[in-house]
Amino acid sequence: MRIGAHVRQDSDPIGRAEELGAELLQMFVTDPQEWGKPKPHPKAAEIRDSPIDVVVHSSYRINVASLNNRLRMPSRQAVINQALAAKELGAFGLVVHGGHLRDDEDAKDGYENWRKLFERANEKGGFPVPILIENTAGGDHAMARSLDNIARLWDAVGEYENAGFCLDTCHAWAGGEDLVDIAERVNAITGRIDLVHLNNSRDEFDSGRDRHDNLEKGTIDPEILVAVIKAAGAPVILETPEEGLADDIAYLKKALA
Repeated sequence: MRIGAHVRQDSDPIGRAEELGAELLQMFVTDPQEWGKPKPHPKAAEIRDSPIDVVVHSSYRINVASLNNRLRMPSRQAVINQALAAKELGAFGLVVHGGHLRDDEDAKDGYENWRKLFERANEKGGFPVPILIENTAGGDHAMARSLDNIARLWDAVGEYENAGFCLDTCHAWAGGEDLVDIAERVNAITGRIDLVHLNNSRDEFDSGRDRHDNLEKGTIDPEILVAVIKAAGAPVILETPEEGLADDIAYLKKALA
């Protein structure tokens, strides 16, 4: 089981991953608050050739479910552009949040927009890397907060080869999903877990708040977090606070030894 981390030093991601003892890394290819076309990374060849595997996290601003054309259309293009940038880095996937709608909008239209994203890409040969849809923490109109939502989303996109899933433990906890058997229940819906974002939470169960904590400091029993990744059998990325990141990696390695 490969254990890695989100690397915030984008100028030298491989160097930082090596410092942490990470076996894989997650990084952005553009400002996470923007959706402009990514520029080529100056160390792309080093990242591609490194034995440390890479996954890319898309911009937070992306919302392909949106019914607002001014948000949905640039979001679709941003997914395409960032997937291409991920391929240039040799990444095994692009993580994209499930997105959300506004209060007066019908969820079925949001799921249909997700389907159209894959359908249109498929007509052009598909995405260059798998799109790993991530469950989210809050919002009554989120596309991927609860497992019921995820089941509806998977009904829309599950037939497409490049549709994958990223399970975030903090998001599931904040969204009111029991973590004890979360991997098994997700697998029953999607048939796959391609990546786990292993994060503890600063907040209580079903809070709807997305605030990550280090593995041994949050409100989730760290033994439950270890059990989740054992059941998931997927690569692990830590998105925990920077000051405790190295300790989190060391804790996991010892727990899995």
